[in-house]
Amino acid sequence: MSLITPGDGILEAEVTHISKHGFWLLLAERELFLPFSEFPWFREAAISAILNVQWLQPHHLYWPDLDVDLEVEAIEHPDRYPLIAQSGISQL
Repeated sequence: MSLITPGDGILEAEVTHISKHGFWLLLAERELFLPFSEFPWFREAAISAILNVQWLQPHHLYWPDLDVDLEVEAIEHPDRYPLIAQSGISQL
């Protein structure tokens, strides 16, 4: 029988820097940049909300304070995911 030590297998993501252009996210050995131009949900967010990121699975990130879910691949290859959410409701 094999026992698992509590905490083993937990994925940790860390926001390492925030600038006026976006922020850097460290996932294990990879550091990814999320520009606000490609990920506008974070532009007006509180710093504490950006820092509160959960790496739920190797391919999935979640910011609970912002209710934002992102695939890691969408960060690595934003050109493959061209849809950008619009802020507010558009007027007809």
